[in-house]
Amino acid sequence: MRRPLQSPALINAFYDSLRPEQRDTAQAMHKAILAAAPHLRPEVKWGNLCFMNDGDNIMAIVLHKMHAHLQVFNGVLLVGEFPELDGAGKGMRHIKARYRQPVNEQLVRELTLASLQAWGATQHRLSSAQRWG
Repeated sequence: MRRPLQSPALINAFYDSLRPEQRDTAQAMHKAILAAAPHLRPEVKWGNLCFMNDGDNIMAIVLHKMHAHLQVFNGVLLVGEFPELDGAGKGMRHIKARYRQPVNEQLVRELTLASLQAWGATQHRLSSAQRWG
């Protein structure tokens, strides 16, 4: 079942609730993500700004007191290509951006494209497995 599109007003309210340094960092990440993949749909989920592709979580901007994380939901598949990714666990990895410091927008764009490529490969494997049972 598809979720209804979220209002741009909800995204704006998310940004309005942030401290200025958080807003600047989050907006720089947001801009870089959409520059690489303008079809991704931003949604506020769990108090974070998530980016969706065909109903699947791809990335999320998670704000902390002193820094922001760009969480990559399938980041475990990208660690070999992107040693900057941190984290442990089943699948998610993140990069950290400190407030009042420039966001590495090139890295964010590259991570976005690589995450989508890995997502597409996973979807292809899943659909092949379902066809061949």
